[in-house]
Formats: sequence, C-alpha cells, structure tokens
Amino acid sequence: MCFSNIGYSDNVPQQAVSKGHHLENGFQNDPYIETAASKGALFYLRRFWSSVFVPDIPEGHSLSADESIKLLHSLEGDRISWLGHASFLIHIDGKTILTDPFLEGFASPLSWAGPRRFVPSGIPTEKLPPIDVILVSHNHYDHLDEKTIEKLVNKEKIHVVVPLGLKSFFTKRGYEKVSELDWHQKVQVDELTIIAQPAVHDSARSLSDHNKTLWSSWVIESPTKKIYFVGDSGYSDSIFKQVGEDHGPFDVAIVPIGAYEPRELMWMSHVNPEEAVQIGIDVRANTLIASHWGTVSSLSDEPIWEPPRRFKAAGFAAGFSDQNLWSMKVGETRSVVKVKHN
Repeated sequence: MCFSNIGYSDNVPQQAVSKGHHLENGFQNDPYIETAASKGALFYLRRFWSSVFVPDIPEGHSLSADESIKLLHSLEGDRISWLGHASFLIHIDGKTILTDPFLEGFASPLSWAGPRRFVPSGIPTEKLPPIDVILVSHNHYDHLDEKTIEKLVNKEKIHVVVPLGLKSFFTKRGYEKVSELDWHQKVQVDELTIIAQPAVHDSARSLSDHNKTLWSSWVIESPTKKIYFVGDSGYSDSIFKQVGEDHGPFDVAIVPIGAYEPRELMWMSHVNPEEAVQIGIDVRANTLIASHWGTVSSLSDEPIWEPPRRFKAAGFAAGFSDQNLWSMKVGETRSVVKVKHN
C-alpha cells in the first residue's frame, strides 16, 4: 500500500507536514521508537488466549443502563460520558463526538476469544444519542470495533475523522463523510476544529497489516473549550510538550492509564499512570480524565484495579486536586466547565 496515493476529503486543509513518519509501505513513530508489537509475540499470544478470565468487579465501578441514560439526559451543556476503555461521548458546542468506539464483545478478530469487555458500556450502542462525529485514534480492535461501527444508525450523517489509511474501513460500512488526516492536519465540523497530532504507538488488525495505517492523538477545539484526546501512546516529552506549546492550555486531557506492564515491552506504546499525569502537565491541561482501564480483560500484566490508584497518587503529587482528576464510573457523565487560564 503506497500512502502517497491516499485521497483526502475535500474539506481537509493540506497543511505542510513532516514526512518523517512515512515509510514506503506504512508508518513509523517520529521520533523513531520501535513498538512492542515486533518484540512481544509470546506476550500477545498469552493475552489472546486468557480471555476466560473475568475479574471481580468492585461495587460502584459502573452504572446500569437506566442510571447512565438518566444521568446523560439530566445534564446540559458541555459534558463527557465514559463508555469504558477509550470510548467517550464528548458533548461539546452542541455536537456529540464518539471516540474510539468499542462497545461490544471481544477486542479480537474472533467472536469467541481474545481480550473482551468484562463490563458493559452503560449506554448500549442502540441507545446512544445521535452521533455527529466519530473520532478514532488508531486501528486496534479495542479502539475500533467493527460491530459497534456497523450498529450505529444515521451513518450518512456522521462525520468520521480518522488517521491516514482508515477511510475505507468506514466507507465500506456505509459512512459517507470521512476525513482522513495526517499529523498536524485539521478538519472543521461546523464550529469545531479537530486537529491530528502525533502519538507513540502502532496499528494492526492482523499479522499482515502492521503499521499500514497511522495513529494519532487529537486536539478538539470549540469556540469556548479545548480538549485533548490521547487515545493510546507511549511517553514522549518532545511530542506532548510540543502539543502544549502549539495548542494548550486545555480544559481537559483524556489520558490512558492502563495496560503498562511488563514495562520492558509496554513502555514503547503505553504510558503508565505517572507518565499519563506527565502528559497532562506537558500539554497544560486543567483536568485529567483516566481512560484505557477497567474495561477489557487480558491486555497486560498489572493488577487490573491498580491504574486509578497510581493515577490519583501521581496527580496529587503533581499538584492536581481531586476534582481535577477524574476516574469515572463506566456509564457516568460529568459536566465540563470552562477554566480561566492564566
């Protein structure tokens, strides 16, 4: 696949971008970091077949569908709902954005094995509010679920924003408005500006398509607020500090806090909770929301309920208050208040 031939949507400005992450047959991290996918085959095989494990779920970790839907509709204005893992509903400037949609079954090419959701999304796919934008960070099963994408209604009205190489995934499934972006390119959706930014990660849905689609973090700007959605990433002080310089400060940063052990493999593509807090500092975010935890079994080796404890401890040590460190319940919705930055 040659990415010099990929077509962009007509409404995507063609800003000059660095091509250091482009290869002849795909992409790499820039600055270059070799990701764990090429080094941990046995680890991933072990994770794939351990899907029979379902953890004991602490009381209060998630809301029921009735509770989630009632809370969603009881709040007005800008607000964020956590649907588990990296799937959020971001209600901003009258638009509803669905990030990294994975609301069904298994994060796997198989319907019966592999990492799976052990807690439902709170708001079932068929009861989601009308979606205006789908925003995808990268092409991994736990961030882009075919069943969720196919079950969504009004596909012709939804504006899909994805990294390079993922447009056809959606057009083949009935979506008509798809903007495919390189890093630092942006698209306008009415009053919203969505800007692709670098991340440290990889992509694949099989053994034959490793890094043939790009991965991104995302800046979401409305007339009144700025939100940063990391998606999934290893840590880079140069990347995130640059995001902060170019686009910060942010009212909210949604940062991944789970799937970080063993570090000898996962440091290349997943931050730990302390690094997640550092990302928030680097991009100059007021409020940090924990993502990528407490939802999917068998992704990594750390104790499954450890990430939020370490996230809160690191945030407190860095000077964040409890009200600015959100470890949400699955299905919970909270209001986003504009912060006056210095």
